[in-house]
Amino acid sequence: MEGTPPPIPRTVEEVFSDFRGRRAGLIKALTTDVEKFYQQCDPEKENLCLYGLPNETWEVNLPVEEVPPELPEPALGINFARDGMQEKDWLSLVAVHSDSWLVAVAFYFGARFGFGKNERKRLFHMINELPTIFEVVSGNVKQPKDQTGTHNGSKSKSSGKLVKNYDIAIFISFICPYLFLLCTSFKCYSVWINPEAISAIRVPK
Repeated sequence: MEGTPPPIPRTVEEVFSDFRGRRAGLIKALTTDVEKFYQQCDPEKENLCLYGLPNETWEVNLPVEEVPPELPEPALGINFARDGMQEKDWLSLVAVHSDSWLVAVAFYFGARFGFGKNERKRLFHMINELPTIFEVVSGNVKQPKDQTGTHNGSKSKSSGKLVKNYDIAIFISFICPYLFLLCTSFKCYSVWINPEAISAIRVPK
């Protein structure tokens, strides 16, 4: 990756702005610029990565040689799977890995500059307001639903109840950060959970 490096984000707002810029670049690569992106991911080339840049652009390039890298690196070798899958499935796979990378970069900055519990929670909520790249690429963008009245005492379905997973995600992120990243990459923000399975969990508001 060449050129003048962008300023390092140090606040929650700056990290989110960096996240949003990189996300926009990745979405552009996988949607409006998809033909150009497809051609650049030649399986005959070496291991390639898809980078989203803070200025809302993207590039396909070799991974950095520095070990360990200055920032978390995106998925390596995305070009090798291109011709072995249907294009739609391959793009979805790249999108899922891109989602995971974006979260890793954002929380890398948070850890580097000492974000506390409230700052991490605020950053997560800001990120969670945006659809994932996978949702955009697959056309499965879901509109947020009004959760008003979900605690009015009405009987839940026997199979489970709908839980706002941001509380659970924050809980998971403290206990197991890697599991948190895995869940985030698959957009596990609202899930069906058996009430008995989480009856012992009390996450402070």
